[in-house]
Amino acid sequence: MEDRRRAHIAIVGWACTTLCLVSYGAAFSHGASLSACTDMMPRHLRAQLHSPSNNYVTVHTNMSFYFPGDKVPVTVRSTRDFMGFLLQARKVSNDEITGTFVFIPPGSKLLTCFEDGDTVTHSDKSLKRNLSFVWKAPDQPIGDIKFFISVVQSYFVYWAKIESAIVAQREQN
Repeated sequence: MEDRRRAHIAIVGWACTTLCLVSYGAAFSHGASLSACTDMMPRHLRAQLHSPSNNYVTVHTNMSFYFPGDKVPVTVRSTRDFMGFLLQARKVSNDEITGTFVFIPPGSKLLTCFEDGDTVTHSDKSLKRNLSFVWKAPDQPIGDIKFFISVVQSYFVYWAKIESAIVAQREQN
């Protein structure tokens, strides 16, 4: 009787662990959680961070400067497929998330980390390579910015905070 009880407990424990892991993993297939807003790190179990210098992803814009209120096109290019991402614009002066995304590609969705639409993440786990976005600068001056992206290639492999070149703010006359 004791052996049957132990076997039952072991099976129930295995089932609970499996269900918890499956539901935990499924949650991220629809985008990053708000817990990733600050450090841009995925919250996967046993995920392995790879060096930003060895990534296959670039984030850039064709503008080297912007004026307050401007719309800035942002392009993400990858030489390998990836499933998930988190994209933000941040002030160079203090690393604060800033601005809003006004155009996002299919397979992505807006997140509200501090203000509506200040962050973009994936909305499904379809494979991605080249993505285009449009970011709108705040109407008031905020200073120079950089775009940052974290990319999840698979559940176990990711790159965090890949950065663009600085986009300098210019004052309007």
